[in-house]
Amino acid sequence: MIKIADQRAIIDRRAVIADLAGLAALDLPKNKRRMKVLDLFKQVLARGRGEVRRRFDGHGDGAATVRETCFLIDQLVRLVHDFAADHEFPQGVRTSGEAMSLVAVGGYGRGELSPHSDIDLLFLLPYKRVPYHEQVVEYILYMLWDVGLKVGHSTRSAEECIRNARDDLTIRTALLEMRWLWGDQALFRDLWNRYRTEIMANTAVEFVESKLAERDARHSQMGDSRYVLEPNVKEGKGGLRDLHTLYWIAKYMYRINDIAELAEAGIISRPAAKGFAKAQTFLWTVRCHLHYLTDRPEDRLTFDVQQEIASRMHYADRGGSRGVERFMKHYFLIAKDVGDLTRLFCALAEEQHKRKPRRLQLSRLFSRRASIAGFIVEGGRLDTARDDQFETDPVAMIRLFHTALEHEVDIHPKALDRVHRSLKRIDSALRADPDANRLFIEMLTSRKNPEVALRHMNEAGVLGRFIPDFGRVVAQMQYDMYHVFTVDEHTVQALGILHSIEAGELTAEAPASSEVIHQVASRRALYVAAFLHDIAKGRNGDHSVLGAEVALKLGPRLGLTDEETETSAWLVREHLSMSRIAFKRDIDDPKTISDFVALVQSPERLRLLLCLTVADIRAVGPTVWNAWKAGLLRELFQRALDVMTGGLSAAAHGTRVKAAQASLRAELERLGWTGDEIDAHLGRGYPSYWTTCDLATHLRHARLVREAEAVRAPLTVEPRVDTQRAVTEIIVYTGDHPGLFSQIAGAMAVSGANIVDAKIITLANGMALDTFFIQDSGGGPFAGPSRLAKLSATIEQVLSGRLRLDRELATRKGKLPSRAHVFKVPPRALVDNKPSRSHTVIEVNGRDRPGLLYDITNAMTNLGLQISSAHISTYGERVVDVFYVKDVFGHKIEHGRKLEQIRATLLKALDDPEAARAAE
Repeated sequence: MIKIADQRAIIDRRAVIADLAGLAALDLPKNKRRMKVLDLFKQVLARGRGEVRRRFDGHGDGAATVRETCFLIDQLVRLVHDFAADHEFPQGVRTSGEAMSLVAVGGYGRGELSPHSDIDLLFLLPYKRVPYHEQVVEYILYMLWDVGLKVGHSTRSAEECIRNARDDLTIRTALLEMRWLWGDQALFRDLWNRYRTEIMANTAVEFVESKLAERDARHSQMGDSRYVLEPNVKEGKGGLRDLHTLYWIAKYMYRINDIAELAEAGIISRPAAKGFAKAQTFLWTVRCHLHYLTDRPEDRLTFDVQQEIASRMHYADRGGSRGVERFMKHYFLIAKDVGDLTRLFCALAEEQHKRKPRRLQLSRLFSRRASIAGFIVEGGRLDTARDDQFETDPVAMIRLFHTALEHEVDIHPKALDRVHRSLKRIDSALRADPDANRLFIEMLTSRKNPEVALRHMNEAGVLGRFIPDFGRVVAQMQYDMYHVFTVDEHTVQALGILHSIEAGELTAEAPASSEVIHQVASRRALYVAAFLHDIAKGRNGDHSVLGAEVALKLGPRLGLTDEETETSAWLVREHLSMSRIAFKRDIDDPKTISDFVALVQSPERLRLLLCLTVADIRAVGPTVWNAWKAGLLRELFQRALDVMTGGLSAAAHGTRVKAAQASLRAELERLGWTGDEIDAHLGRGYPSYWTTCDLATHLRHARLVREAEAVRAPLTVEPRVDTQRAVTEIIVYTGDHPGLFSQIAGAMAVSGANIVDAKIITLANGMALDTFFIQDSGGGPFAGPSRLAKLSATIEQVLSGRLRLDRELATRKGKLPSRAHVFKVPPRALVDNKPSRSHTVIEVNGRDRPGLLYDITNAMTNLGLQISSAHISTYGERVVDVFYVKDVFGHKIEHGRKLEQIRATLLKALDDPEAARAAE
């Protein structure tokens, strides 16, 4: 327990008692006296909180702050109780039936209160309530509520507590941490003794299993990863609640009051106990900063507070890493340590009570052999044969994970604990050991899922020690709203996705890569490239170029041939090229394909690059990959492959066009379309339309166009909510004209919709078939019948000229979520004539905001530019929009002054008026 220094500076109990006695002596009506007493308590609480805050601002120690806050509340509760008992409801000599004990439970019972934490009180009674109890309890509660505290309470006898604890895990857990606060101590001792003998005895197995199940359910609800970039400090994986769970298990099993007692008893190692205390203090400190900064009981470490907390905790920019990134990296490392402690405690709990292992089939599998590859199998899990095995044979640390992967057996937490304590044995000699490197490359390229082994190696600290360059990105956050995971977690997931592609598990969503991955000759190079593609993030310079240098150095060490090393390095250097071209360039433009072919050069590299690109994008986050991106990558791959394998691009492209049309024809015939109707529809689409959309999209378009043409509708707007991708797809079918794209974008901005992707299609009949993917301001689908109907009406009003966009946008522009304003994205406008022979290509980069796409495209319309195709990409807070444009005469823009005018006008359009006003 942390000793609290200068307690009277926080709350001077004697002085407050004297002040209360003075108020009690005044001849005042009861209501007036209560108001004066309430004012006094408010002043006491405010002064105490102010002193605790001043101390925290000075030392920044959350462990001290939660204890000092608890001390303040303890004293305040006692003072309120005593004033009620002595002055408001004096009894003289109380009977035994009027005895009462105040008990702190839950986190308050542990003696831990963050600045805005709730207070949980148990009013413990002898056996039944009497009027005196009701009077005192009511007075105490209303006084505490009125001073501004959030108090949860219960009023029970010991018998009621025991009965409820048997049936309710939450109550059982709260009572496990009960602490006598004030009043009759005999009542408290009786309850505690009964709790130990009637509840804790012989129920440890049930309690442990229930708490672990509760933890797993909480993790699942919170995203089941400790590497999400906006973690919940209390409830998230690796957060305070996980430490609480460990403490509850230890207290229930071993009757301890502090984790350090486990180390003193030899149950866990002293480093493990120190790790618990270190993690707890860090998380307490972060939570205190959160509460003080937001002035509320906030536990989410969102982007808009991370930078300020990093500054307050003195994380400065260093090298290529920002202070906020260093802070979050430390947070994730602490969360990883909590995971290590969790595994160790679970093993102790299992052994203590001789529980059967979860994987009984493995237990039976190994029942006839006590050892494998130099390890023993205990309870269906792999363990060391000797306590000093890793000290005498460091390669065994790598072999442990290799054996576990090959035989699909869990690793015993005790073995992982020994690994953690032997990490210093992973030195330059081990890194150069041929056997160790052979084992590692076999794991990395295993036909069994390498994600499993690499995640275990990473969490045990082995991966970062064995591959020091990887160690630099462990817990490295990518400070934006696009990436969901830390660099190391993203990398491990990318390898798992690559394995899933190879195993045929993603055929439906990634058909092209699922097919070509079985045609690659350089499989080892592909998996090594997936492992290394982001390994240089966080350094000064282009991470792709720097990562390629790492690959050239590491390849020979891992046993790759010169050819494999060179291929792996090339893949790392170019791992963003295919997605950049597919999503930001017009793949209908022959020059786009010829430039891409010149970069890739060989069909083998093309296949490898496609597989790596798909795995990389899909590992960014659950909603990033979609059928549209799959189609663009597939079409780029096919067109490049056609050129490489004989220059028959036009013929091969024509074959795919015919195949797409044949598939659609068959479906339309099945739906009862006539031959003339089908021919008319097939004649509307240009070749590129048939190859960049899938069959399901073609069917939706065919139905929509047919219905619109049947009634000669001037405008058709059709929404489709895609909950899986958290977007709403809006198809607009209307007559094409200059400025159409800008008008639709403006209508959506007026309606509060945020465009995250868009596709422009002009049909042969002069009609535009444009598709927009939109979200609401909270990042969810733009949904709801009334909202969608209003959006359709707004688009119609804008296109008919009955709604003035400039006027509406000036008054209706909403705001992005506040945390988006944390990120600064320098505006950039690039005007380039090299990527296309027939169009000028404009790329604009900036921070996303409502109405931005309208501002950009409206500026282009005012400049007299015709937009032939648009490629809209949103990466969290950053937008990267590419437009293929011509002038009013249908030519490229090549005059220098005009090009500079375009650039200057677009930079002005990218300016954020709200940000500019905020900076003034």
